[in-house]
Amino acid sequence: MKTKKTICQPKVFEDVYDKQSKSLHNFMYYKCGDKDLAEDFVQESFIKLWENCSKVLIEKAKSFLFTVANNMFLNHVAHKKIVLKHSSENKKGYTNETPEFIIEEKEFLSKLKNAIADLPEKQREVFLLNRIDKKKYREIAEMLDISVKAVEKRMSLALKALRDKIGRNLK
Repeated sequence: MKTKKTICQPKVFEDVYDKQSKSLHNFMYYKCGDKDLAEDFVQESFIKLWENCSKVLIEKAKSFLFTVANNMFLNHVAHKKIVLKHSSENKKGYTNETPEFIIEEKEFLSKLKNAIADLPEKQREVFLLNRIDKKKYREIAEMLDISVKAVEKRMSLALKALRDKIGRNLK
C-alpha cells in the first residue's frame, strides 16, 4: 500500500523546491529588478508553502508559490510608495534650476506616477518591464506566459492611456 505524497514530506518539498525555485526567482527578478530581493521573495514563499504544506495540494504548489511571491511583491511596492512619499515630503534640496522648472518637473513627475499607477495591472506590468527593466517584448511574453501580440496590445493601450492623461510628448 502506497502512502499519499504530500508537500509536508521533506523529499516532496525538496522536489518542489528544485522544480520551482529557479523559475520563481526569475519571475520575481523580472518584476522587481533586484536579485537579492527576488531571492528573499522566493525564500519567503517557500517558507509559507512549508507552513501551509498540509493545506496545499502538490498540483497547486506552483500556483501557490507564484501567488504568494507576487502578493509579497505588491505589498513591498505599496510600502515603498509610502516611504517614498514621506521621504520626498521631508527633502530639502538645493539646485541651480529655476523655481518654475522645479515646479513643472514635480507636476509632470506627479502626473506621470499617477498615470502609471492608474493603468490596469497588466498594462502597467508590461509598461514597466519594457520601459524600466528594458525587457524586450519577447522576454516579457515569456515571463508572463502570453503571446508577443498580447504584450504589444498591452503596451499600445498603456501608451495611449498615458498620452491621454499627460500629453502627446510621451514616446
